[in-house]
Amino acid sequence: MKALIALLPGDGIGPEVVGEARRVLDAVADRFGHEFVYEERPIGGRAIDETGSPLPEPTLDACRRADAVLLGAVGGPKWDDPSAKVRPEQGLLGLRKALGLFANLRPVTVHPALVAASPLKPERVAGVDILVVRELTGGLYFGQPRLREEVQGGIRAVDTLEYTDVEIRRVVRMAFRLAAERRRHVTSVDKANVLESSRLWRQVATEVSHEFPHVRLDHALVDSTAMRLITHAASFDVIVTENLFGDILTDEAAVLSGSLGVLPSASLGEGSQGLYEPIHGSAPDIAGQGIANPIGTILSAALLLRYSLDLGTEAAAIERAVHYTLASEARTADLGGTMSTRAMSDLIRDRIAAR
Repeated sequence: MKALIALLPGDGIGPEVVGEARRVLDAVADRFGHEFVYEERPIGGRAIDETGSPLPEPTLDACRRADAVLLGAVGGPKWDDPSAKVRPEQGLLGLRKALGLFANLRPVTVHPALVAASPLKPERVAGVDILVVRELTGGLYFGQPRLREEVQGGIRAVDTLEYTDVEIRRVVRMAFRLAAERRRHVTSVDKANVLESSRLWRQVATEVSHEFPHVRLDHALVDSTAMRLITHAASFDVIVTENLFGDILTDEAAVLSGSLGVLPSASLGEGSQGLYEPIHGSAPDIAGQGIANPIGTILSAALLLRYSLDLGTEAAAIERAVHYTLASEARTADLGGTMSTRAMSDLIRDRIAAR
């Protein structure tokens, strides 16, 4: 197979971890006889510095041409002005919207060798294998009106939480399809006791569940779900929820694994093209030191192979290599070790080459 992959290293540690993920993809190409061609473009803060825009048109064009997009991270203190009209995060939000990527998939698993790395008791994290499906293009982050105004000597701010049945149906349906290939259990998370948008969410989720009679549906409130993620995380299979709730819950769930550095994500739409990125941020405090954990980005590359290129065997080869590397007690600084970014990816590449 020949595939074009758009690389968007971004800011902070992004270029470091994307560079290592590319080396792992090259190892996969060598082993399985593929050809991966890369086109690198700026996004986020770097793009603002170079062009004045967090998502320049050439970057967007490259992503539209590509079979898949691999991104590092955006943002940092240099661009962290709340009053700024142009911010790095706008590049990521704009890219998701432009590519029609409405579902963010975040697998949260706890490697047996990393159980002790979690701040929770071992019995709380053992056996955790969750897939969170977060709606990406609706809700509070995109609803209108969105404004700030002076009112009677004070300041009033407005954000609008808005969803249509079409937006809900497509992401919930994707969650059910994914659950059908796992343990056949979907937990739909809302705040239906308070919010009208959540009552619509619950109604549509129930309707979609009738299309999948072999998949069990539970409804849960977001506050009780936040508690259960800490107390009974292993009881979840697939969680599907709206944009804001998903943003918060996935960051909470990340603590189960012991480090943000090991968790990947995939943003998908109706087609095969997707955007893949680690869930961690740009970590500007360690940028350029060669100590960032590349595993989240490397596993994101595995998701890229699986979902956009339909290369499940190759994706599994990366995942197995990561598994055995962690089992060998290789650790970067975030996991309490001293291994460099390059050394960690070298071990994973060697595992892939050795089959």
